[in-house]
Amino acid sequence: MRVLYDLKNDYLRMKKKTIWILVFFILLLACLIKVGISHPKEKEKSSKKESIKKVNGFVAKPSLLINEITVSGSLLAFEEVELRNEVAGRVVKVNLPEGKFVRKGTLLVKLFDDDLQAGLRKYKSQLDIQKQILKRQSELLKVNGISQNDYEATGLQVNSLIADIEEQKAQIRKTEVLAPFDGVIGLRNISVGAIVSSSTPVATIRSESHLKLDFFIPEKYGSAIKKGMKVKFSLSGNDKQYDATVLATERGISEDTRNLKARAVVNSKSEDLIPGAFANVTLRLGENKTALVIPTQAIIPQENEKQVIVAKKGKAHFIFVKTGIRKAAGIEITEGIQPGDTIITNGVLFLKEGSKLLYSKVNDRL
Repeated sequence: MRVLYDLKNDYLRMKKKTIWILVFFILLLACLIKVGISHPKEKEKSSKKESIKKVNGFVAKPSLLINEITVSGSLLAFEEVELRNEVAGRVVKVNLPEGKFVRKGTLLVKLFDDDLQAGLRKYKSQLDIQKQILKRQSELLKVNGISQNDYEATGLQVNSLIADIEEQKAQIRKTEVLAPFDGVIGLRNISVGAIVSSSTPVATIRSESHLKLDFFIPEKYGSAIKKGMKVKFSLSGNDKQYDATVLATERGISEDTRNLKARAVVNSKSEDLIPGAFANVTLRLGENKTALVIPTQAIIPQENEKQVIVAKKGKAHFIFVKTGIRKAAGIEITEGIQPGDTIITNGVLFLKEGSKLLYSKVNDRL
């Protein structure tokens, strides 16, 4: 009987222990289920908090916008000629003071012309003889001592010799290279005794009283360039500004580059202005005192249109806009926004229509 009693007690204790274990596991399972349900909600709440990203805003307000374009150009001497002789021959005299000023008409180069001078003296002697014969025949003609035909034939000889003399003088002038205008001689390429042809460059002469500025303008701005228009330019590696006045335009668009060539006269004087130098030319085409200019990065390009994100009541709204003049840091908006609108300038790719906005900072200056 004692054994049966002990077995019964052991059974009751095991049963009670099993029940407690079951209760423990049920409670543990309930806790896990509760945590599993509440955890996604907490994640969802935290993700919502994280989805509201901080953005920068820009308040659009009217400002002065100067419509300027910068194009490339080159400085040129107002007058520049590469000196060449007209005929071939041997150089007998050189008067090319390198880097110095010479007056118009100064003899710079002389070629050998002894044969031409001898021919000129021959024609002059023949002319003197024919003139004397013509004078005697005119006296004889008065007394009918000579026919009219003989007198006129002698007169023809005189006129022919005069023409030959003028032709000979012209040939002699071709052996001379004269300064075509007042200017400064460059580096000479010949010496006395050299045999030169008409294609041999002798030297270069440039006028230094004025300089020209040639530049090219895109086709769409061609109509804005007028004679007398003021332009500014600077040299490569130098920020100093110089002035020039438009002289004329080519009046025809280049088919290769679709640009219009223009020429201006340089008004400034400086030793830094050297013919052939590269220039950055700035042209002011107009100004707008009430332009709305926003940062360039605020623009969202579409296939055929452009958008910006405007903040309204703390939410993002996508607005289609039309743009105008583009600058380095900003772009003009001609349609779509109003003065005072706040434009989102960063994080635009992560925003959607109606997204809540949290500002990091708001500016009103570019």
